[in-house]
Amino acid sequence: MSFNEIVAELPKLTENEKRQLLNLLSHELRDNADQESPEFLAMLEARILAADSGGRIHTLAEAREAVKNTAKRARP
Repeated sequence: MSFNEIVAELPKLTENEKRQLLNLLSHELRDNADQESPEFLAMLEARILAADSGGRIHTLAEAREAVKNTAKRARP
């Protein structure tokens, strides 16, 4: 079943089924929240290698901002 087909079926669900679906999705998203995307991990590795080889070093504030921006882009 495609995503669009699933979305088309949502209005047909009972309130109880919608709650169950919401709980399931919440659980799935929570479980996957700790898993970083391959793109993020590749960027992190590249930055670590650059820092190790004398490349630009980022401040803690810059690193936090980069992580925050990456997290925003990863959310649907």
